[in-house]
Amino acid sequence: MEDTALYQYLLNLQLPWRVSYVNLDVNGQRVDVWAEHPEAVAWACPHCAKTLPLSDHAEERTWRHLDSCQFQTYLHARIPRVECGVHGVVQVTVPWAEPRSRFTLLFERLAIDVLRQCDVSGATRILRISWDEAWGLMERAVTRGRQRKTRTVVRRIGVDEKAAATGHRYLTLVCDLEAGTVEHIAEDRKQESLESYYAGLSPEQLDGIEAVAMDMWEPYIQATRAKVPKAAEKIVFDRFHIMGHVGKAVDTVRRQEHRELMAAGDETLKGSKYLWLYSRENVPERRRDEFNALIRQELNVGRAWAIKEALRRLWHYVYPASGVKFWKRWYFWATHSRLEPIRKAAETVRRHIDNILTYYQHPVTNAMSEGLNSQIQKIKSMACGFRNIEHFKTAIYFHCGGLDLHPC
Repeated sequence: MEDTALYQYLLNLQLPWRVSYVNLDVNGQRVDVWAEHPEAVAWACPHCAKTLPLSDHAEERTWRHLDSCQFQTYLHARIPRVECGVHGVVQVTVPWAEPRSRFTLLFERLAIDVLRQCDVSGATRILRISWDEAWGLMERAVTRGRQRKTRTVVRRIGVDEKAAATGHRYLTLVCDLEAGTVEHIAEDRKQESLESYYAGLSPEQLDGIEAVAMDMWEPYIQATRAKVPKAAEKIVFDRFHIMGHVGKAVDTVRRQEHRELMAAGDETLKGSKYLWLYSRENVPERRRDEFNALIRQELNVGRAWAIKEALRRLWHYVYPASGVKFWKRWYFWATHSRLEPIRKAAETVRRHIDNILTYYQHPVTNAMSEGLNSQIQKIKSMACGFRNIEHFKTAIYFHCGGLDLHPC
């Protein structure tokens, strides 16, 4: 088989295009392929599909194709132009690449698969492309995927923030809790950050939202109340954030008590910081005896930990009335514990209790979006942080958006 016929087959070129010449540069480890067409060919306007005669050609362009063994392979062609009465002089669409891309469709498909499996630096070495070219491929894939994605009713959403960079720069993430995908990313964590997601939804989509899991961040609360019908019945404050809030109060008690004991020369609480974050069943086996010994002592932090752990039962009740009854008992215990950090945490929970108890109607948590958060942190770590916020957003959509990224 001749070289031209071989590459006609490998490139899957269809008439009127044909391979006219192939050049192999052994020293440069490179194959260059030229494609051309007969002059007497009519072309379709890429905008209106009207068949028109050839007007002229654009300058020769080059596309990176899949490697031929160890040789980088490039396709060259001059793109025909037609003069449309409606759209003016325009370039026609070539069958091997998308408009404005410098890569063939087959190369883009391979590159996307590689970028999904490793970090950008690793992909550049495997594919032998530049950092900018890799990001260009990712950005084009994300744009393609988001344009294809149909707007459906997302019944249960999770709202969370992600630190984007040092200096208190945040991103607001909206996740589909059922599909496990990131649906929207906005800069900052202001009210308008979340409102920008709601603004893109139709009235039917807004009305179709059944539950919104979030932490107790006031701008998110206000945005949801302003945009989502019957939001007061649909907001569910995430139990993991609630437990995290009370857990911080326990740590405050520990730090206060540790300072007092150290002042008296008592090192009882030294090195115990992380023990009080565990539930009893999750205490590491190697430290279980140490923890049990601490619990048996009459420590303030031990009482604070017991109050925190008791709160977990709030989400285990089946009947709302039983949950409310338990809540009242727990609140009395916490506010009469003579532990000021615990009392303050209990007051914060009380102010938000209505949308904590909505869990009984909508048993959702941000566990899924927290899982995505962990994946996003891994993406961030692999890239050694992101100075460019747009690159960070692109990477999140690329890996977590559930998008159809490949070109047709």
